[in-house]
Amino acid sequence: MTRLVLFGAPIAIAASILFSRGDSEPPTVVQQATGSEESGTAAPAAAEQADEQADEIDDLPPGLAAPAMKETASRLVASAEASTLDWRSQYGAIEDVGDGTGYTAGIIGFCSGTNDMLQLVEAYTEKHPDNPLASYLPALRAVDGTDSHEGLDPGFTDAWHLAAKDPAFRKAQNTTRDKLYFEPAVRLAKMDGLGTLGQFIYYDAMVLHGPGIEADGFYGIRDTAMEAADTASEGGDETAYLNAFLDASRAAIKNRTVQRDTTRIDTAQRVFLREGNLGLKKPLVWKVYGETFHID
Repeated sequence: MTRLVLFGAPIAIAASILFSRGDSEPPTVVQQATGSEESGTAAPAAAEQADEQADEIDDLPPGLAAPAMKETASRLVASAEASTLDWRSQYGAIEDVGDGTGYTAGIIGFCSGTNDMLQLVEAYTEKHPDNPLASYLPALRAVDGTDSHEGLDPGFTDAWHLAAKDPAFRKAQNTTRDKLYFEPAVRLAKMDGLGTLGQFIYYDAMVLHGPGIEADGFYGIRDTAMEAADTASEGGDETAYLNAFLDASRAAIKNRTVQRDTTRIDTAQRVFLREGNLGLKKPLVWKVYGETFHID
């Protein structure tokens, strides 16, 4: 998976848009945050407004954060990230997929080159200092932002496999996923007036592109979509806005030099949208990389 490096502002943004409760139906409209024409300011503005509207957002139905829907979201992401619905089987997965982000590992593809793997191992080590990955923290800090394996090889992958047997490490992966990706994506989607499908589309884009403010990061993609269509919170048509968001997300994928496959949009999310399934209600049938998946 290719993901933008999570340095500086993007990480602060991701961590600050915290989610408390999350709807199977489109939520009540919350007043929309508008982007700034100045590059890089829309994400902080969105984060600030989400904080200001925390109580109002938290009063909305749970949506994608409902336990059954969150399980569905995890399975959908796993189908695109690992060609499986068994997302729990991925705690110990680790490889360098050659996308320039170093090692990719775990349930949503934490990367040694994009800061989220470092945050995960730091959080795990803070509570469990004697874990198998602790000795690799200096190397993870050194390679952050690069695709280098220096200081990680040859033992890091074995250490990851060993750590993945620890329930505490699996819990740490869940917590880091939620803090950096799931919670901010769902909360911002609610602020934009999006129902459960829209919340999932935001979450998947956050995982895939990272919470960056650049044109090919999540917030940059959201800015592009907002220029093309009004969100539901702005009085726009939800389906039209989500199509614009998927168009921008797809363009960001196609602009990459590696991993340019867009089936997670073309034969999955776009299918649900064309079907009018804004509540992401089961049964769900979709394809990724030509393989058919279904959740009954």
